[in-house]
Amino acid sequence: MKGREETRRTALGLVAAAPLAACAGQRGPNAPLRFWAMGREGEVVQRLIPAFEAANPGLRVEVQQLPWSAAHAKLLTAFAGGDLPDLCQVGNTWLPEFAALGALEPLDARVAASAIVRPADGFEGVWRTNTVDGVLCGVPWYVDTRLLFYRRDLLEKAGHGAAPATWAQWLDAMEAVKSLVGKGAWAALLPLNEPEPLLTLALQQSDPLLRDGGGRGNFQSAGFKRALGFYGDIFRRGLAPPSSSTEIGNLYDEFDRGAFCFYVTGPWNLGEFRRRLPAARQDIWMTAPMPGPDGPGAGIAGGASLVVFQGGGRADPAWRLIEHLATFQAQSRFCALTGDLPARRDVWRGAPLASDLEAAAFRDQLTRVRPTPQVPEWERITLEMQLVAEQMVRGGLPVDAATQEMDRRADGLLEKRRWMLAREGKSAT
Repeated sequence: MKGREETRRTALGLVAAAPLAACAGQRGPNAPLRFWAMGREGEVVQRLIPAFEAANPGLRVEVQQLPWSAAHAKLLTAFAGGDLPDLCQVGNTWLPEFAALGALEPLDARVAASAIVRPADGFEGVWRTNTVDGVLCGVPWYVDTRLLFYRRDLLEKAGHGAAPATWAQWLDAMEAVKSLVGKGAWAALLPLNEPEPLLTLALQQSDPLLRDGGGRGNFQSAGFKRALGFYGDIFRRGLAPPSSSTEIGNLYDEFDRGAFCFYVTGPWNLGEFRRRLPAARQDIWMTAPMPGPDGPGAGIAGGASLVVFQGGGRADPAWRLIEHLATFQAQSRFCALTGDLPARRDVWRGAPLASDLEAAAFRDQLTRVRPTPQVPEWERITLEMQLVAEQMVRGGLPVDAATQEMDRRADGLLEKRRWMLAREGKSAT
């Protein structure tokens, strides 16, 4: 176990730490199954537990609800102290980190033997986010991506009867809307403190975002420069305000009054737009898949997954709970209660999603999602990418200089990874 001890100390900065306990503390077979879940999902999932306990007499489940803001730190602390739960909800971008720590139970054999959990029933791009270094580490619980919410009435008044499908069509539509709405309003809202719009455009390119085994940034590639240039051009043409979301009053009121036509956002806003816009105004908006360079584009493969932690001796009952939560019935109820998008495609074919016109674009977009780089440092790299892109938009930093700076910052964050790759004989030169 020496290698795992060294990995823990490297990852958590516990250089002088004493020998650490097992990933999940060993407990008796009659102890409750410990399940950590985040936010609203952690509250709602407790309603699905009684049916599981009834089907598994003598097995109790103890659900601990964590706030998203504190969950990552709490998991790392529990890992260092050998007190991880038996299973947990994790964001897809966290999987590479916990896989690198050796904390996750491989699930390939369990999925292969399951009659319930079947990758073919889900979205291929989302399942790819759960495979790290060729090992399946998680099962998609609910899915997420980004696409266009737009004012279809404004778009029609501007002479565009359909949502744009390509970058060129999107620029034409934004130019037409801007001419229509005039001074004091915009064609699009792309808050500079939200990295997802730029990241979505970048994932539509064939060039990877990292190179050399994930050891260096690849932001100076032709593909990323193309995406960043298109993103910057929207602001340069005055089609979107160079502002962050904190500089906008009430987003929904601004959308209702026509302050902007296009907004790149996620599925939680389906419920928000329905709640916050007046009933008489519900017909003014619609959703559409993201435009791509030459046709409907790729998107971010997001969402949350369920994982089993190693070392606790409870992998079998933890897996049974994952199977329970992955059934058609559990997925249908869970997504109806939370508003999350289901990971099973057959749930989309039933009520109420089958007749939900606004949600249909998400189903389409989810067939073209791509995972982000599967390195533990990716979330920090994304933040640096966003900060440099904001500097480009606000301060006029040229695209070439911006991509050089992104690579410099990414390479700094990946220095330890390059060292580890070199040590394993997987040089990232």
